[in-house]
Amino acid sequence: MTISEVSEKYGLSPDTLRYYEKAGLIPPVNRKENGIRDYTPEDCGWVEFIKCMREAGLSIEVLTEYITLYAKGNRTLQKRKSLLVAERDRLKKRIEQMQQTLERLNYKISVYDERIVACEKKLLK
Repeated sequence: MTISEVSEKYGLSPDTLRYYEKAGLIPPVNRKENGIRDYTPEDCGWVEFIKCMREAGLSIEVLTEYITLYAKGNRTLQKRKSLLVAERDRLKKRIEQMQQTLERLNYKISVYDERIVACEKKLLK
């Protein structure tokens, strides 16, 4: 797949894909004879993983550490797991905070709904 095809498939700009490659978050992508990147299914798997983790809030630094550990093989399994567990715990806290915010917004919206209904009733009298 070309960079524009991967860009469209995953909703990432070509610049972001180039950056991920330059930062070492995805392995170097093979190139065709004319120099155009040629993404393999494995490359796309990395793109999808990095996109998912970024959307979950993992920093470039954490992902770089994870990829570095991954490259060292099975001797880093426990370290990689610990890193992901810590990030999962941070994500859980963010979700809890967002849930509280959602509840507050829903409450405020219900207050406005009540006020709107009250105003409409006055207009109908």
